[in-house]
Amino acid sequence: MSVMAYMPYGAGGIIIRVEADIRRGIPGVDITGLADGAVREARDRVRAAFRNSGFSFPLDRILINLAPAGMKKAGAALDLPIALSVMAAAGIAPVSGNLLVMGELELSGRIRPVRGVLAAIAAALEEGITEFIVPAENAAEAAILASRFTAAENLQGAVHALFIREETGALPCPINPAAGAVGTAQAVSHDTGDFSDVRGQAVYKRALEIAAAGGHNMLVFGPPGAGKTMLARRLPSIMAPLAADEAVEVTRLYSLAGPLADDAASAACGSAQRFIERLITHPPFRAPHHSASAEGILGGGRMPRPGEISLAHFGVLYLDEAPEFKINVLQALREPLEDRVISIVRAEGPLRLPAEFQLLMTANSCPCGRLGIRDSDSAGSSCFCSPEEINRYWRRFGGALLDRVEIRVAVLPPKIEEMSTRRNACEKNGCSSSAEIARRVRAAVEIQRRRFKGTGIRRNALLPAGRASVFCPMSAEAEGGLHRTASKLGFSGRAYHGVLRVARTISDLAGREIIEMEDMEEAIQFRRLGEDPWDILSI
Repeated sequence: MSVMAYMPYGAGGIIIRVEADIRRGIPGVDITGLADGAVREARDRVRAAFRNSGFSFPLDRILINLAPAGMKKAGAALDLPIALSVMAAAGIAPVSGNLLVMGELELSGRIRPVRGVLAAIAAALEEGITEFIVPAENAAEAAILASRFTAAENLQGAVHALFIREETGALPCPINPAAGAVGTAQAVSHDTGDFSDVRGQAVYKRALEIAAAGGHNMLVFGPPGAGKTMLARRLPSIMAPLAADEAVEVTRLYSLAGPLADDAASAACGSAQRFIERLITHPPFRAPHHSASAEGILGGGRMPRPGEISLAHFGVLYLDEAPEFKINVLQALREPLEDRVISIVRAEGPLRLPAEFQLLMTANSCPCGRLGIRDSDSAGSSCFCSPEEINRYWRRFGGALLDRVEIRVAVLPPKIEEMSTRRNACEKNGCSSSAEIARRVRAAVEIQRRRFKGTGIRRNALLPAGRASVFCPMSAEAEGGLHRTASKLGFSGRAYHGVLRVARTISDLAGREIIEMEDMEEAIQFRRLGEDPWDILSI
């Protein structure tokens, strides 16, 4: 007898058929199909769970096969499928096809939650499997996609559900399983503060608004205390909610990553230790520490899992103190930024993980951080670094990575008069609230969704160069200005189209169909800086 199960692998997974055969012989359990230690130990957990749930474990020779046998199996999510396949073979419980089961068993028979339930249901539905038994703690996650499922708290509950299915033809559905899931899905409230909390930095705020509206990559550099990190961490407060299909895909990735995929998942669930409890409708914002490994950022592992760039899918990957990240990590971001996927090659074959993320980097302009700060007694900079130290520090970015960053902003600490908390001073220095900026961003995003409907393009930042002439109409003055600047500054082809995409976003924020000269000038200003750390001295 067999039961269908699921094993997470990369950004997807594998549907597994768990087969059980009972024959006369010395009592024991053999598991075949490249099972790892956790799967092989299931025979002891299952035997104890049988006994403590009031069932008699067969005193015969039992063979468990996990098909396909050529794929390595890992984790404890196969415990419940193994237990039910043994019950089916022994005639204890009625199990028939078109049913997928997931769950880890405790010795008491209680079913523990597992990762990847949403991904399992999505994969099973594609295979024509329509009924599911999942752990009770994964019920809200299952309710996002499944309509016919049972959320079992223990082994007895799972067996009881199978008998009801045998009598009525359908699994008993949990009471109100979607509470907090699809029916009440809301944009996640990120407790990151408001743009109006930050005084001054009008250019930086404008750059973040453009980046949020068009999905553009961005670099911000300048001395410490300028507000680089403070404003960057407020970016989620102005980003537009995800579309319905985007929300399902993001939630599926967090389901695969498990309960410790914090930030977006913890914001949705209230705790990093809990599993997905509702659809994630707000773009994720990932901010790994600069000590993160290449595997942690890109994904992979013995049993490959999504990395930070995949968990930032349809959202933002924020690298604070970006030059402090390992060079191999920074340079490894180039291909995913271009291809929007990351290909990881293992002995078993290549694995493709989604990575359509927006890169946001902040950095000091030099190792000591004082380049750009003027001495009060002289006109010179108070930087303590030698030119070679500054160049070595900035070379960590590399020209190829910087060429993929469309928006660059140099910032200095705000002036004393900008620090005033008075209302009129705040209004004078551009202290728009996050809610005001978010309304403009949402309007621009809706324009892009209508424009690109049916084309497979999500945002202006993803617009292929070959389609620019169709979606980026320019006035003659704007086109001439772009060509003159590109020739004067020696823009690469990528830089040329990057400026054009940013100008398209600026015109969307203004509600214009045609890119005008003022849109182009602003886009060019955001591209001029950042190739050289000494650009900070020009502002």
